[in-house]
Amino acid sequence: MKGEVKKVVLAYSGGLDTSIILRWLQDQYQCEVVTFTADLGQGEELEPARKKAQLMGIKDENIFIDDLREEFVRDFVFPMFRANALYEGVYLLGTSIARPLISKRQIEIANLVGADAVSHGATGKGNDQVRFEMGYYALKPDIKVIAPWRIWDLSSRTKLLDFAEKHQIPIAKDKRGEAPYSTDANLLHISYEGKALEDPWVEPFEDMYTRSVSPEKAPDKPTYVEVEFEKGDAVAIDGVRMTPAQLLTKLNELGGANGIGRLDLVENRFVGMKSRGVYETPGGSILIVAHRAMESLTLDRGESHLKDEIMPRYAELIYNGFWFSPERIALQQMIDHISLNVSGVVRLKLYKGNVTVVGRKSEKSLYRLDYVTFEEDSVYDQRDAQGFIKLNALRMRLAKMARG
Repeated sequence: MKGEVKKVVLAYSGGLDTSIILRWLQDQYQCEVVTFTADLGQGEELEPARKKAQLMGIKDENIFIDDLREEFVRDFVFPMFRANALYEGVYLLGTSIARPLISKRQIEIANLVGADAVSHGATGKGNDQVRFEMGYYALKPDIKVIAPWRIWDLSSRTKLLDFAEKHQIPIAKDKRGEAPYSTDANLLHISYEGKALEDPWVEPFEDMYTRSVSPEKAPDKPTYVEVEFEKGDAVAIDGVRMTPAQLLTKLNELGGANGIGRLDLVENRFVGMKSRGVYETPGGSILIVAHRAMESLTLDRGESHLKDEIMPRYAELIYNGFWFSPERIALQQMIDHISLNVSGVVRLKLYKGNVTVVGRKSEKSLYRLDYVTFEEDSVYDQRDAQGFIKLNALRMRLAKMARG
């Protein structure tokens, strides 16, 4: 492997696995390593990653720690929520939507420092390897990708710990035992997988959750909140305008305090196997209910139903790693056009794990009381419905007469 790569940009968290990968890259390729750590709102202090990289011989100019929270919500989460994207009907794609941004920034750094390779810490069993690498190749077709988990011989936790000790890589005390689950976090969600959760019959431990109280322990009094939208994006909470990241942070606080956003899911991975994941997405769970409520008032029936038809396809593209694909971009353009009139305010009641719409208003509203009222009106001749029904029933009447 020596000499195959001159400089590699590693997606680096500062944790045990990526620290081992860092040293492994240095040993195997004898190349210059550049570390990239993304702040996506995971809620952890990231400066320790800088110190760990420095301890492992990485030059200061080769250490990148970037605050991407606003870009993450503005350019990735919000476009996805304009589509009401849910994978397999329930999953809000919190992990999936973060990967294209990490890939994008890695390639930007590679171009900046003149690197000829990028590397990630995803395993050969999961979806993330696909998501990262689809992003790399879409943005830099000739980039070399190094995926250590697919090629090294460190095939067990014991071998990883032995490698860390041999190379004096700091090991967190809790890594000495078997962790009950693994996690991935960003501003949209946190996921829990593996170990104790691998049996889909076993209920998650309550002390596992970090972003929400249990619905049982949520306040006995409901919380009311108003979310304002402009062209499909949330822009204010209770009349206070916020940046995208600030707004999602606030919704996370409100949702978490009211036991909102927990999901226990057995999902179909793109690589072919099923996996069990538990997710907390408090702010996103509020946002998608509010967004659909705003659409119910402002979208034409045809627009609304078309969006519902394409949503599963759009969600699957994100889950499978096709964010930069031509078809996802084309769908996004249609979704964004449909969203131009999705503006107004939605009022919600948050109570013990539930999000209930209790009001909505918009200057772009298509709701007309004079048409829908049960009181006397002069804008709708109910006798017109007879011909409408007969014309729509004609093909079924003909089929029945022909076939008996």
